[in-house]
Amino acid sequence: MRILEKYANLLVHYCLEIQQGERLYITTTTLAQPLVREVYRVAMKAGAHIDIKMAFREETKIFLDHANDDQLAHISPLQKEAMEKYDAFLAIRAPFNLKETQSVDSEQLKKRSNALSGINQTYFTRTADRSLKRSLCQYPTQASAQEAGMSLEEYQQFVFNACNLFADDPEGEWLKVRASQQKVVDYLNKADVIQYKSKKTDITFRVKDRIWMNSDGQTNMPSGEVYSAPIEDSVNGVAFFDYPIVYMGQDVHNVTLWVENGVIVKWDAERGREVIDEVMKIPGANRFGEVAIGTNYNIQRATKNILFDEKIGGSIHMAVGQAYKQNGGLNQSAIHWDMISDMRDGGQIIVDGELMYKNGKFIIF
Repeated sequence: MRILEKYANLLVHYCLEIQQGERLYITTTTLAQPLVREVYRVAMKAGAHIDIKMAFREETKIFLDHANDDQLAHISPLQKEAMEKYDAFLAIRAPFNLKETQSVDSEQLKKRSNALSGINQTYFTRTADRSLKRSLCQYPTQASAQEAGMSLEEYQQFVFNACNLFADDPEGEWLKVRASQQKVVDYLNKADVIQYKSKKTDITFRVKDRIWMNSDGQTNMPSGEVYSAPIEDSVNGVAFFDYPIVYMGQDVHNVTLWVENGVIVKWDAERGREVIDEVMKIPGANRFGEVAIGTNYNIQRATKNILFDEKIGGSIHMAVGQAYKQNGGLNQSAIHWDMISDMRDGGQIIVDGELMYKNGKFIIF
């Protein structure tokens, strides 16, 4: 079976579990046409009703550069219908240019973000109870390869390997991930106080009665993480994030956040401090919505793509802004921005006083 056929089968049958008569909404760009074609074929055979939105080159930039306030506030009826009533949503990332919106007026971005806040809350609510089954995945493009510092062929190998597509039975491999991670989730769901500690990080938070989730490849492909939401006012300490991160096409490197009783009171970055300055003006962005541990050891390098980087085996990440409702998190924001830290050189996770993780590995399972 060709690799894109395997990919499509994994997305339709494992990630989205498409059933006869369900409505599937797909968003991507025209660059992903080869994968869309295979997904369409497999989903049709499964009996789905399929609608597809394929963006063209610089569509978002043209819109943000020229939209008036009325246009910025407009929500696509199809997008609204899909988020409110469809059964499944597949977002295939296939960028033309990752820096496309870098020079866009920040006020335009803010207005558009505010306009989308309602539909985003619907998305978070419905994906939490899986009344909207969703999967986010990657189709390798030259832009993503270049951002990762790879040739396109190298990047294709990287993406497909991270998704276990070279295995004879990719779904079987993800079921093994599910079983392995469930041990971690069961342990953490009995926890209260958690501490992330490394050379430049020492941060604690409480998770009592919050829910840890097993991200086993269904909602993201690839996946490989366990995640929860901290009790909002319980986060205290200093967190340093050494992997590069990107916000609206702008690079941010070596971020340090100082936190007091759940509020980020100070921040700095080796590069991109001004980006954080703008993000912290967004309501809810000065609190954490997610805490997580990356477990995909097929991913061992940063590529400036959060879909992969937050899953790096041997890393932790924390997200400022919106919490996932399925974790019991209460923080709300128009942003959910993940920041990642390498734990493979002396990093520790201490749970209720017990060392459970060291140098990027779980040590008690």
